[in-house]
Amino acid sequence: MTSSEKEGTVTEAPAEPNFTVWSRERARHFEWVAERMMPQPGGVPKRLIGAMRYSVLGGGKRIRPILCYAAGEVTGASATVLDRAALALEMIHSYSLVHDDMPSMDNDTLRRGRPTCHVQYGEALAMLAGDALQAEAFTVISSPEVPGMIAARLTHILARAAGVWGMCGGQALDLGMVGQHPDIPALSQMQAMKTGAMITASVLMGAQAGAWEAIGDGAKAGLARYGEALGVAFQVVDDILDCTQDSVTLGKTAGKDEKDDKPTWVSLLTLEGARKRARELEEEAIEALRLVTADPGAVPGCDRRLAEIARYVINRTH
Repeated sequence: MTSSEKEGTVTEAPAEPNFTVWSRERARHFEWVAERMMPQPGGVPKRLIGAMRYSVLGGGKRIRPILCYAAGEVTGASATVLDRAALALEMIHSYSLVHDDMPSMDNDTLRRGRPTCHVQYGEALAMLAGDALQAEAFTVISSPEVPGMIAARLTHILARAAGVWGMCGGQALDLGMVGQHPDIPALSQMQAMKTGAMITASVLMGAQAGAWEAIGDGAKAGLARYGEALGVAFQVVDDILDCTQDSVTLGKTAGKDEKDDKPTWVSLLTLEGARKRARELEEEAIEALRLVTADPGAVPGCDRRLAEIARYVINRTH
């Protein structure tokens, strides 16, 4: 018996780590998962595997995996399923960056502080690396380690978010807007598809990796609304940073949107207007979480990390 027990006192549980500590731990854990589950160096074809690993393991904010882990707390999802969902999300995101950076699209040479995949490996191999990452993402979540019903749900969410109604469709709209002056609803739709769909998918995949049936329709709607608001907010902040930070800080070419005559929240609303819009979207995301915490089927305190991520997204500097 401890001295505190003898005195009749109760020892308090250790305090939860703050967001910085928690998010760094999650990011480190994800790096370990990705390193272990990605096709390994030395396999055939070596250069293709090298290009795939270069694209995924080259750093980044890991917002999508971290969101997935945080949303998994709502439904008590298992670590095994969350790891695979997080990796699949980042594989799809990374493939999109590889293709987005190519000369036929944004023609960028810098990503995450180093040469883009097509600069490092050539255009043909970069194209194949993106294709292979997309296929591998679905291999990861269709593993026997993921229960069949959950695997089906995750596959549907990811495919929908990445395809014509999501990221790819949004990229097509983005290409069509170069040199144009769309109104706010048109810009919102494009960015909700191009960026927001995968952010929302990160939240829904994390939550659906667990006891999704245990929460009600209100909580499910709240998670979707949170993801949608956060997805647009992420792009609003990206637009702000593109014209306020330098390339070294961003790890990618700064000022490229203006140079390429692409419409952004800053070009439509001014810099201060874009900042105001980002704060409004943060409030919308936090408000949506109230629907989640009000649900008796949700794990108590499950909104904490999601709320912290929303604040981080709005206040980030790179």
